[in-house]
Amino acid sequence: MTDLRRSTHKVRATLYLPSDLLEEARDAAVHLAGYPARLTLTKLAENAFRNELRRLKELHNRGMDFPRREEDLKGGRPIAA
Repeated sequence: MTDLRRSTHKVRATLYLPSDLLEEARDAAVHLAGYPARLTLTKLAENAFRNELRRLKELHNRGMDFPRREEDLKGGRPIAA
């Protein structure tokens, strides 16, 4: 079985974001769409996820990957700490 975490295969994800954040991201993607950045909304989101995951690994898991989850995420209210 292939480890999907290392795959470049793209999948669709549905996320709910504050509308002002999404609008600002769209503005940046349009403004930087041309040479040299060639930014897309997908690239912006992917870079943001990778940077934040790197930060969270350093902060909470000694820089190591988080353990694989045993089941898919469930929708609904966030789990309380």
